Amino acid sequence: MKRRIYKPFLVFAVLVLLGESACASEPRVIVHTQAGDVPVAVEIADTPERRSLGLMYRKELGADRGMLFVFDAPAPVSFWMKNTVLPLDMIFIGDDRRVIGIVKDAVPFTTTSRGFDEPSRYVLEVNAGFSARHQLAAGDEVRFENVPGVPARAAAATAGRAAPLGAAATSVPAAP
Repeated sequence: MKRRIYKPFLVFAVLVLLGESACASEPRVIVHTQAGDVPVAVEIADTPERRSLGLMYRKELGADRGMLFVFDAPAPVSFWMKNTVLPLDMIFIGDDRRVIGIVKDAVPFTTTSRGFDEPSRYVLEVNAGFSARHQLAAGDEVRFENVPGVPARAAAATAGRAAPLGAAATSVPAAP
């Protein structure tokens, strides 16, 4: 009789451990805000094709999920919402892993170009209202976990310059 009790428990324990290990290797962005750490599970857009498609045509995005756009060098970048069904917040992040600025509540299906003049190395797209709900602000520090080709923290500055991080990418097209 004891074996029958242990077997379901063992199966349950194995499933829990497998689930935890899968989550542990999922790419995440952690934003350090004044209110505390805010983790976001992300999909990675690090090729021209992935960046061009982005979150277009998506009808839903989990509450604590998003897409991280990775560029090979810091540059002023802009985004539009053409063919994007969901309203989004766009969080522009510099090479130093600090939030440069946030475009809040970008309206779906618009071709208005949105961005900042300061160079961004990364852009995190999340559901509209996410930034306000979690009190994200310009200057917040950002950490990456399990993002392919991107170290968790910014490389230390040497001789006044940030060390290169080496991810492949190009710019996202702006509205015509």
